[in-house]
Order: sequence, then C-alpha cells, then structure tokens
Amino acid sequence: MFFCSGASDAVTRVLIAGSGAREHALAWGCARHPGTELICAPGNGGTAGLAENVAVAADDVPAMVRLAVEREVDLVVIGPDAAIAAGLADGCAERGIAVFGPTRAAGRVESSKEFTKRLAGTAGIPTAAWQAGGVDDRRRLHGFAAELGTCVVKADGLALGKGVAVCDDAAAARAAIDACLLEGRFGEAGTRVVVEERMSGREVSVFALSDGEAVRALAPACDYKRIHDGDRGPNTGGMGAYAPPAGLDPDATLDDTLRRFVEPCVAALRAQGTPFRGCLYAGLMLTDAGPRLVEFNARLGDPETQVVLPLLGEDLLDLLTACARGGLAGGRAQALLGAAVGVVAAAAGYPGRVRSGDVITGLDALDGDALLFHAGTRRDPGGTVRTAGGRVLTVVGRGDTLAAARERAYANLGRVRFEGMQRRGDIADAAGAQAAAAPGGVLR
Repeated sequence: MFFCSGASDAVTRVLIAGSGAREHALAWGCARHPGTELICAPGNGGTAGLAENVAVAADDVPAMVRLAVEREVDLVVIGPDAAIAAGLADGCAERGIAVFGPTRAAGRVESSKEFTKRLAGTAGIPTAAWQAGGVDDRRRLHGFAAELGTCVVKADGLALGKGVAVCDDAAAARAAIDACLLEGRFGEAGTRVVVEERMSGREVSVFALSDGEAVRALAPACDYKRIHDGDRGPNTGGMGAYAPPAGLDPDATLDDTLRRFVEPCVAALRAQGTPFRGCLYAGLMLTDAGPRLVEFNARLGDPETQVVLPLLGEDLLDLLTACARGGLAGGRAQALLGAAVGVVAAAAGYPGRVRSGDVITGLDALDGDALLFHAGTRRDPGGTVRTAGGRVLTVVGRGDTLAAARERAYANLGRVRFEGMQRRGDIADAAGAQAAAAPGGVLR
C-alpha cells in the first residue's frame, strides 16, 4: 500500500534527472501522486514504462535547464552526484525552476571528503581521525598512515564509488596514496586524498530530507558494497540493500542520527550561506565507542533508495516539493510496517570493464508484488531489453518480516536471466544481518 495525497485535477509535471535504478524508483514513487506527468532524462529501459525518456545527460546543465523550461516542469528531481557537482540545481534556480537537490556549494558534503571532514569538526559531528593533502603532502600522509597501522585512503572527489582503499598495513596505504597522487588513478578526483582511521562495526545508511531548515528522516537501511558474498572482492556502487536494519530500533536510530549528525550538518551549511535542500545521506559506522560518520552523500543512495521508498508511508512527491519550496515538516517520515530487500543483478565484468548488449529474459515472470527497478538497460525498438551498464537492475521483495522479503527478492531474481549475470547470494541473510546487529538494538 502507498499513501497518496488527495485526488486533484491539476497536472504536476516532474523532470527526473538520471538513468539508474534510483531514478526508476523515484519515478515509481512520484507516479503514485495523482495527476503526475513524468519526464526522465536520460532514463532507462524501465523508466520508459512510467515516463517519457529524453536523451539528455543528467550533468548537461544547459540542456537540462532548457528541457525543463521548454516542458514547463513544476519540479526537477536530481538523482546522481555528477549532476549536483555540475551545478544543475544552480542552473534551475537561476531560471526560477523548483528543484529537489542541493546547489554545487552545498553538495560539497559529497563532492569533497576533505570539506566534509572539516565541516564535521566545525559542527561537532563524530567521525574518524583524519588528515588530508595533495602531492606535496605525500610523506606526511605516509607517516600518518603508518601511525594508524590500518587505515582507509579516499580520493577527495567523486570517483563513482570506487575511490576508497581499505588498507591493512602501511605499505598498502602508501600504494593507495601514490596511486591517487602520482599515478592519477582517479583523475581530478584524486588530486587530493583523505587518510583516515579505519573504523570497525556495523554500517547503517540514513536518508534525511531537508528544505534548508527542517529535516525529515526516511527509514534506515543497510547496503552491501563489495561484489562477492562475504564482503569479498572490489568495492562497487552497491550490490543490494535491505530496510529496516535487523536488530536496530528504527525510531531510536533515526532520532539519534538527526540529532547527532544530520541537524548539525544542515545548520552548519546554512550558517555558511549554502543551505542544503534535498536529501542528505548519512553513512554511519556503529563502533564500540558509539556511532561515527563514514560519509555524507548529497542525494538519495543507490541501492538503498530501492528498498527505502517502498516502505514510505507518505506521498513522495509532496515531500520532494516541500524540500524544494519550503515548509517541510521535521521529524520522522511515516513508514509502512514490514521489510524490503533489494538484490542487484550486475553485468559480466562489473565493477571493471563491462559487457553490454546481452538480452535479458524473465522480466515478465516476476510476481505481482515484486518490484523491478531498471538501471543499465535499454529497450530495442522491438521491445527486447538488453544490458547497457554495470549494475543492470534491482529486484525488490517486500514482506511482513525480513526473511519473507528476502525470500521473495531471491525467488523473483531467480527468474531473470542474461549472459554473465552477477549477483550476491547473501543480501540480508540471517547470519550476516544478525551478526552485525549492535548490542542493545539502538544507536549508541
């Protein structure tokens, strides 16, 4: 069940920028608002069933703004980080177009990890010990990594979720630092790096919507970054997620996250003259010493969006519009009972060089209560759906319990086929979810 606002004769025209499963989920949520017309740019093989796809890149700001003006859209919804960093919200604001998504300046909480660390210090947000620097600071950073013993090395800028190296010793840290600063592995994103203490514990993701003043939290979730079962292999953009986190009190988790992390960040950005309007994603590590900030993202995450939105008990478009225009109510958003589990199917070669063009079958064999969100897909003129990217799609199961939701997700994904398909088999499994649960069941 999805709660909608009252019926209306007015048409709301929404432009969703992006092409991933997150954007398909956003389109799915917005389509439940009465009288909504959707445009996705560029969209994918799945959004074509809900919206008009227009071949404009999300980070092509002049073209996106021109499209919004020509189509007289009421709201632009920004999906990917690249569009935020390119200044799409700034371009929309200049033309008086309402936009869900932060300005380039406010979006630095994601586009610069060093900026976020400094902001956390100013706002009193708990995070790992850290140092940052460029090529002239290599030896200092090497020394700091040696002091830590085990550490994490992060490219300062946006690196498509792949600019993080978890290092077991000083030698690995030196190699990771030099790969960024000397070898240019991540291009401009890696001209500066952050070296930080390696934290241990359970990771939890919390999305909080903001209009620059108030913040409203959605259901918390857990995601899986590595390509293989047991958290082995290289990092990816995310291979699956579930919500709410097993063993945690969702209400207590959200209240603590808002108070300790989100509200101080939003207040600090507002004090700097760069109010944050959009979704602030707080990635937290639940350590033995209490919760610590891993990262902020300046948009809804993927694949967490695919499991969080199906549990939202409020009208999504109303919330997005309130963020853009002001008047958002603070606190916790209404959540539906039950759980959602999403499992990503990825193309052969992912997260490295991927193969595209493989035919996808079984999409019409899914149960009626399963959700399918496309990402790297394209639809031929004849209707055949093919792979067109690394993460191809997400299948989401919903149920009264986490176990029931997981069973439905995997049962339905098992009907989908394409050559070289990769997927993890341990998303939300009982052993992994419960072993990671924090003692006492709340954020500490």
